Amino acid sequence: MGKHPDHSANLNRVKRIRGQIDGIERMILDNRYCPDILNQTKAVGSAIRSLESSLLKRHLEHCVANAFEQSDEVERGKKINELLEIFSRRLDK
Repeated sequence: MGKHPDHSANLNRVKRIRGQIDGIERMILDNRYCPDILNQTKAVGSAIRSLESSLLKRHLEHCVANAFEQSDEVERGKKINELLEIFSRRLDK
């Protein structure tokens, strides 16, 4: 269909998440206090949800908008079904 959007702005988020996960691993190896580890896992979950939201926003602004501007009804229908599947998976959590 078209060129995919540039996702490089999210690389810092991914690096931060990787650092948080490495920190959790160290905490486990150091036998840290359970609630401290749980707080960090919660932070990782929040960071991943933020990354997902950023990616979804970019997808809507770029890919979906382009599909509706430049595609026929069949392609627009495919994009709508793709979005429904994305939202369905997010709601199944």
